Amino acid sequence: MDFNNFIDRQANLPDAGIDITVNEGATFASVSRELYEMDIIDSLFYAKLSGKVFPHFTKIKKGEYHLVQTMSARDIFLKLASGKVKIYQIRFIEGWTFKQFLAQLADEKNLRQDIVNFKKQQIAEKLSIEQNNPEGWFYPDTYNFQKGTSDLEILQSSHNMMQKILSKHWDERDIGLPYETAYEVLIMASIIEKETGSAGERSRIAGVFIRRLNKNMRLQTDPTVIYGLGDAFDGDIKRKDLNSQSVYNTYRHKGLPPTPIAMPSEASISAAVHPAEGTELYFVARGDGSHQFSSTLEEHNQAVRKYQLNQ
Repeated sequence: MDFNNFIDRQANLPDAGIDITVNEGATFASVSRELYEMDIIDSLFYAKLSGKVFPHFTKIKKGEYHLVQTMSARDIFLKLASGKVKIYQIRFIEGWTFKQFLAQLADEKNLRQDIVNFKKQQIAEKLSIEQNNPEGWFYPDTYNFQKGTSDLEILQSSHNMMQKILSKHWDERDIGLPYETAYEVLIMASIIEKETGSAGERSRIAGVFIRRLNKNMRLQTDPTVIYGLGDAFDGDIKRKDLNSQSVYNTYRHKGLPPTPIAMPSEASISAAVHPAEGTELYFVARGDGSHQFSSTLEEHNQAVRKYQLNQ
């Protein structure tokens, strides 16, 4: 086997390919030896020679790389010098709570787990979040990362995105809304997110809540009660729950709850600052994912009997 045959013929890689990791401080020589000991390349001598013939091969970059079955030694060295590392993804769903975000991060084995034992307040402090409870401050989306990325880095990216989106919609908000801060928009958006999965209803629901706030009426929204119950919620809201003194019980307390109750989508944030006009003050779930909206209590009670009590 001569040098040209070594550098360009197909290396010894499995049909499914293989993942290899170039660690911090690794050299071309050490990586070549690892490839040789793994029987991926056949000659350590020619591998070292290739580094002299093609100096750019030696500029390897740390990270995890996926080598495909058809690669030659030349292809492998070029890949390791390219920095085109293997990319993973993690997805956060609209309406998830911060607790669910953290669980998703903890389940991702390719992330470096730096905040496993952190309390919420510590995470908020690390990310310079003003509130002790960071609920709501992370944008639900799909994030790309390299193996070994810190879970805190993912949260930072998600937080930065939420700040950017919230700031944009705060600047473009309708006039006359009962919000003093962008944070109150975030709280409202989180309630809208939990109240409906129907994109077409978000602004109508926002309109109901805005009108109730303007009339000094209680929001009376179940998702805030459920959030306040936490792990005690068994899937069924009881009368005693609606009478509880929880600060998240919007059946007893007027105004917005003290924090968001979930991570809202951009659509819900937009709805919170662009509520639909109208007279509706109530809505009730129809049971098919949509809601019946009413302007008077009498109409609402009729809708409750039709869509809730009779079922």
